[in-house]
Amino acid sequence: MKSALVVGGLVAVLTVVVVGVSAVTTVVREDQRADQARRMNLSCNASLGPITSGPAGSGAADAAKLSGDQRGTVAMIISIGKKRNLPPRAWQVAIQAGMTESGLRSLTYGDRDSLGIFQMRPSMGWGSPAEVTNPDYAINKFYDVLEAVPNWEQQRPGESAQDVERSAFPDRYHKWEPMAAHLIGNVGLVADPTGCGQGTGPLLPAPTQQAGKAITFALAQQGKPYEWGALTSHQNSYDCSSLMLQAYRSAGITLPRVSRQQFQAGALLPVEQAQPGDLLFWAYDPSNPATIHHVAMYLGDGKIVEAQQTGVPVHIRPVRWGEAELLAQAVRPGV
Repeated sequence: MKSALVVGGLVAVLTVVVVGVSAVTTVVREDQRADQARRMNLSCNASLGPITSGPAGSGAADAAKLSGDQRGTVAMIISIGKKRNLPPRAWQVAIQAGMTESGLRSLTYGDRDSLGIFQMRPSMGWGSPAEVTNPDYAINKFYDVLEAVPNWEQQRPGESAQDVERSAFPDRYHKWEPMAAHLIGNVGLVADPTGCGQGTGPLLPAPTQQAGKAITFALAQQGKPYEWGALTSHQNSYDCSSLMLQAYRSAGITLPRVSRQQFQAGALLPVEQAQPGDLLFWAYDPSNPATIHHVAMYLGDGKIVEAQQTGVPVHIRPVRWGEAELLAQAVRPGV
């Protein structure tokens, strides 16, 4: 039985290594075809579609709690973003900022003279009270400032929201990242907000050439021993996070050293939507990323490559979305 598993593993390894980056290209094409089919089924309106369910931590639960007015604000953020030819990342930044500042409501009150969806202060030059409480003005003003932020598209959305808002509590915008991604991702919550049959497209880019290179590197390390705290200056042994670090370093993407930090080093997406090259995480408390203790790389087809534990060399194994301690969110490095 053991020999059969080893042979099967070698076949899987050889297949993935030989295909390399072209395998990632195939996934991209399949995703594009699936997205085209999805768009054909979208309705022709500018409002949010029906609330759907999703895995814990995916943002679906928070999205389902939004009121009609809040969902209307989200639809307006997306529609205005599209009219300005801004990418989905901009919409996500605005949604996270609006949810944090006002709960996506155009408030006529706030701290000091803060008003509107984004709690803009007339005394700080954001506009008159009548203007900043006008959703159309406020959203366009938010986008004006966002576009002036250097490298905003390369940052985590919550960081860009902070650059616009300049809050005394800069980390609070991250809380709504899963919900915002869920709302404007390719899960059907936004039904074609700006035109018949166009759809929003996926929030995240498809797997990149860098992901293909990282996969090829990680697979080539199979059989090398596990070593807790392994040095990242050589490639003779690995622990879970050093394998991910070295794999993506080979592709020109720098990751932090430990798994808990790597969870913050890319775009979050529901784990069930993971694609080749994405990172999966395990935690003692799956609802608390501070308890993460393991990371692995998803290969597609329900398989991961990992450096698991002492005595077990780098290897491929199957993964189940519902397995114990697996976080409900995956991370796409470099995005």
